[in-house]
Amino acid sequence: MTAATSTEMQWRKGGCHCGAVRFEVLAPEEVEAKECNCSICRRTGHIHLHVGKERFRLVKGADKITTYLFNTGVAKHHFCSVCGVKSFYVPRAKPDGYSVNLRCLDEGQVRIARLIPFDGRDWEKAFAAIQGKA
Repeated sequence: MTAATSTEMQWRKGGCHCGAVRFEVLAPEEVEAKECNCSICRRTGHIHLHVGKERFRLVKGADKITTYLFNTGVAKHHFCSVCGVKSFYVPRAKPDGYSVNLRCLDEGQVRIARLIPFDGRDWEKAFAAIQGKA
């Protein structure tokens, strides 16, 4: 769902607002990201960088994470129980990976080369289109 625009992969640091939850994501300096208009992404301002599990590591705060499920229950929306920020979650579209909120990476970690809109309000149709099934 999200593609890289440069090839220099490094561990990029990020976390929630209060610092109780910290993570690292293996990503290039310049990325393409998705901006979804579904009910939760629109309200939380999540800018998506999808990565496989091998490109994500939780560094601190596993005991501070709370999880919210809705609709199909496939997506696991992880929030810091202290400050309420959703830095990353397990997406419905890629339940074997993570969607990192680029707004939660430490300043200067990546540049968004291209922001791609995703019609999450009509998720099934939009997901089928990117999978070539529409």
